[in-house]
Amino acid sequence: MNSRQRTLTALCREPVDRAPVCNPTSVATLGLMDLAGAPFPDAHRDPELMARLGAAGYTELGFDCIMPVFSVVQESAALGCGIEWGEKDYFPAVKMREPIWQEPEDIRIPPDFLGRPETRCVLEAIRILKKRFGDEVAVIGKTIGPWTLGYHCFGIEPFLLMSADDPGKTRLCLDKLKEATVRFGLAQIEAGADALTLPDHATGDMVSAAYYARFLRDLHAEFAERLPVPLILHICGRTLDRMEYIARTGMAAFHFDSKNPPREAVRIAGNRIALVGSINNPVTLLRGTREDVRREVYENLEAGVPLIGPECAVPLATPNENLREIRLAVEDWGRRPAEAGPGVCTF
Repeated sequence: MNSRQRTLTALCREPVDRAPVCNPTSVATLGLMDLAGAPFPDAHRDPELMARLGAAGYTELGFDCIMPVFSVVQESAALGCGIEWGEKDYFPAVKMREPIWQEPEDIRIPPDFLGRPETRCVLEAIRILKKRFGDEVAVIGKTIGPWTLGYHCFGIEPFLLMSADDPGKTRLCLDKLKEATVRFGLAQIEAGADALTLPDHATGDMVSAAYYARFLRDLHAEFAERLPVPLILHICGRTLDRMEYIARTGMAAFHFDSKNPPREAVRIAGNRIALVGSINNPVTLLRGTREDVRREVYENLEAGVPLIGPECAVPLATPNENLREIRLAVEDWGRRPAEAGPGVCTF
């Protein structure tokens, strides 16, 4: 199997020759920026640099997919949020103290949303990557979910207070914001994305499982119907308490955090949704040794996690050798005889 076959087949929960090493968020590092000649912040806004830095996860680290979107601000910038684009050594961020909307009636997705520089950059980068790599490796796009967009556009505290004080108003906001998620996702599919990561930060550190069921479960199921490629839902933090709901959304996969024991995550997911994860970032990948990385990779494989990768966007100072060790450990594990021949799921 080549990298694209391996990734897409595993996302279909079908047998593969070995577990794919998957990067649903970002493995951009300072070292990769130097190797690719594509530093932050330019790699967020220049399609060629975005494509080159994204490709380094495949060409330099040996991952089985390419994820060229390193931030969660592209859509928010295109919607009109203020962005602190930062420097080479840190990620961009939305200026949360400068919300652009206060009420659902304020929400307006610009007619040229897909043509604005930040969204257009992603679409062009995906086209570049598909032209450059064809069917050799899976190219994964990213479209941000409406709960995260609510944080960005209304501010975290006002949006959470709204969800408590006026759930109907919050649902109206989500219903309007979801169209940005779908429009950008469909445009990336048309540009050549094989799958999409859908981050929606309803983490257990911020909201309860009941909130997930109340506000997001049905929306996430709707995305699985409207976006015709494998979707990888990403939620940081502790999520075991909402994983039963997530497993029933129809999404192809859930990218989960190392705060969730992999055996328990696999038990809850069953064969209803593939899991991607969950190598710890701050302890194992950033500060650990290669042996620490290998130990955690094996823990996930022994638990039955089908796609292996970092738990979230890796810290920019992460050593490249620790990221390469993920692939090496998976290959050593995967040298047992394959149980079935290759195949690719069609969505």
